[in-house]
Amino acid sequence: MKTKSKGISAKQLGKMSEAFNADRANLVAARAASKNGIMEAATDLSAVSKLPFTFNIDLKQGKITDQKASGRCWIFSALNTFRFEIMKKYKLDTFELSQNYMFFYDKLEKANYYLESVIKTADEPIDGRLFKFINADPLCDGGQWDMLSNLVEKYGVVPKYAYPDAKAAEASRWFDMYLTGKLREDAMNLRDSIKAGKKAEDIQTMKEGFISEIYRMLCISLGEPPKKFDLILKDKDDKITQEFGITPQEFFKKYVGIKLADCVSLINAPTKDKPYGKMYTVKFLGNVAEGEPIRYLNLEMEKIKKAVIKQLKDGHPVWFGSDCRMFGVRKEGVFDKKSAAFEDLFNVKFGFTKAQALDYGDSAMNHAMVILGVNLDEKGKPDRWRIENSWGKDSGHDGYYVASDEWFDDYVYQVVVNKKYLDSTTKKLLDQKLRELEPWDPFGTLAD
Repeated sequence: MKTKSKGISAKQLGKMSEAFNADRANLVAARAASKNGIMEAATDLSAVSKLPFTFNIDLKQGKITDQKASGRCWIFSALNTFRFEIMKKYKLDTFELSQNYMFFYDKLEKANYYLESVIKTADEPIDGRLFKFINADPLCDGGQWDMLSNLVEKYGVVPKYAYPDAKAAEASRWFDMYLTGKLREDAMNLRDSIKAGKKAEDIQTMKEGFISEIYRMLCISLGEPPKKFDLILKDKDDKITQEFGITPQEFFKKYVGIKLADCVSLINAPTKDKPYGKMYTVKFLGNVAEGEPIRYLNLEMEKIKKAVIKQLKDGHPVWFGSDCRMFGVRKEGVFDKKSAAFEDLFNVKFGFTKAQALDYGDSAMNHAMVILGVNLDEKGKPDRWRIENSWGKDSGHDGYYVASDEWFDDYVYQVVVNKKYLDSTTKKLLDQKLRELEPWDPFGTLAD
């Protein structure tokens, strides 16, 4: 249907202005929002008060962590689930694992993954959708659970004292920009060499030289990661656990003890293109080239919640991904549509369903956190969830948040649980062949 475009006329502007100024509520809202900010003006403290920080299933964690000005939430939240197991096992008040260590190897592996993708798509036009997507942000800070899992399986983990944060990790903008610029130049040289007819083995030799340069840049920016370290743990009763010269892989296996192969990613995607009960992966999404692919099992939200609650009841936290931009009140530490009353402030209705928001690009997973608790009502149904964030102790309720169950339904997209918390019928679904999603699918979005 072809129609002639029409602009906004002076007459229309006049009518809109007249209608706006005729409504006292508009004028009050405008004064409140322009003076204090729209979040502060929209916050409904009466709704906030209905989401108290009390939970009848509540796991205790150590000191809150802070990703600072970086997109490492997926690393922080995963390591927060790991450290919980160490603290519980060894009776520690607090403990922290090195996010910088995972960050280093993620950048290194992403660089290789990107150049391998460039080689695979050398015949794609430079202005084509696929190459533009691959080339858009090859070293982004964000990630997914399976990407973290691949890193841990290959490199292990280390305590934070063994490899503390570098300034480039805490504020990664410039660091990312220069590494990405170098990689794109490498991509150009690889594509040109492939078009010139160079042999596959010569292309790989070129790539290895480029990765060597990236490794040097990473070591200068972040420091070279330790290959071994000395472990010292001191519990609440001053009991010492000590081990010398342990490798990061040995440390994860012995002291964290989580079997990553048993952890499964459940997503809630109520869109027509993704039937429930099916397994999915995303093309060109990953970091470790030889690692396991991204795996998602799409389930109804009620089934996801049951698995999450079972894991919490068994004393283990849950990694999850959500759209944290939506209806979050950061000062009070609340994720809730009623508490962030933007509909009241603007006198509009935000009527997207979850499926519609995904289809139209209005919402997707963009932040990973940890579920540490839940409150169950008299019928055993969840009404609010306790969330550990990684934005420091000055954000939210000393770093923690509470999410209403309604917000959980609408804006939680992914959780990771041990497969033993799934019923037998659901477990069988994990053996299906993976259905491939396009790289630009909403579930190719990375948490940062």
